Amino acid sequence: MKRLGLLGGTFDPPHYGHLVLAEQARIQLQLDRVLFIPAAQPPHKPAAEVTPIAHRLNMLELAIAGNPFFEISRADIDRPGPHYTVDLLTILREAYPEAELFFLMGSDSLVDLPRWRDPHRLIQLTWLAVMPRPGYVVHMPLLEQALPGISRRLIWLDAPFLDIASHDLRRRVRQGGSIRYLVPPEVEAYIHAHGLYRNADRPSGP
Repeated sequence: MKRLGLLGGTFDPPHYGHLVLAEQARIQLQLDRVLFIPAAQPPHKPAAEVTPIAHRLNMLELAIAGNPFFEISRADIDRPGPHYTVDLLTILREAYPEAELFFLMGSDSLVDLPRWRDPHRLIQLTWLAVMPRPGYVVHMPLLEQALPGISRRLIWLDAPFLDIASHDLRRRVRQGGSIRYLVPPEVEAYIHAHGLYRNADRPSGP
């Protein structure tokens, strides 16, 4: 039975926080692979706020190129919307029926989980591997009350605190700031080469 880590997100842009979460999970959970799953169009974000998928895929490929245990899954971008995590996990469960699935997330996402689409079904499909994030305290009794049984589906990861957010990186670029040491050098070079995030409006595809 394969043990697969699943890391979804817009990756707009991918940064070291994503990579650290994936690598720490790989080691601690003894994962065979970690699938990076870029979102086609998150239901909570207007299309104009998301960089075209071609750019995001290119940056993600650059970010994970040095790790043979990392790969990109097109499971979300190749399916019709609306794009909800529970639907994605259902697809992946069908694609990997013998695999043990671990959905990688930060504690900020865990706090918000009861407001996701069909969270009860979601925790039946996968383990939740959670990395603590600064400023987000998870009140387990309240979470257990909202989602009975979730405590048995949680695995806490021992990972360093990296308070990096993609929206902050976009702001830094837009304001002429530096993102060095926050993203892989290849991703930084790609952002500058293609003029990403310089304006509030998103660029067209490459």
